Amino acid sequence: MGKRADSDEHYVLDLCDEVIGARGERQATFLWLVGEVSPTTGRARRLPVDGYWPALGLVVEFQEKQHTAAVPLFDRRATVSGVPRGEQRRLYDQRNAEILPQQGIRLVVIHESEFTTKTDRIVRDHERDIAVVRARLV
Repeated sequence: MGKRADSDEHYVLDLCDEVIGARGERQATFLWLVGEVSPTTGRARRLPVDGYWPALGLVVEFQEKQHTAAVPLFDRRATVSGVPRGEQRRLYDQRNAEILPQQGIRLVVIHESEFTTKTDRIVRDHERDIAVVRARLV
């Protein structure tokens, strides 16, 4: 795939920055948004969000197809809680949707399916893509 900075996630977050007019924090974490407790360490890892704009109280999550469909490459990883990775992803997405608003943070989820894709990558068309992002952030 290449560098993470070349990923569709970063492309969409960069479009969000452009629409908002400020750069958001990538992979931000919060003390109160954590995953499952590890039976080995007894600790829970903070769950990162894709993009966070603190001044706006806004989190943007970019969801690729592994958030809505089984993807064996992503789903084969073991989880600390013992649930399948696809199920864990669904639980964490639900946790974000419940906890972020409770903390006064607006959550906007942008799905890969909102863009034109080819071989699981966004076909980058700045004007069309910025319109998608602008519509989601309004």
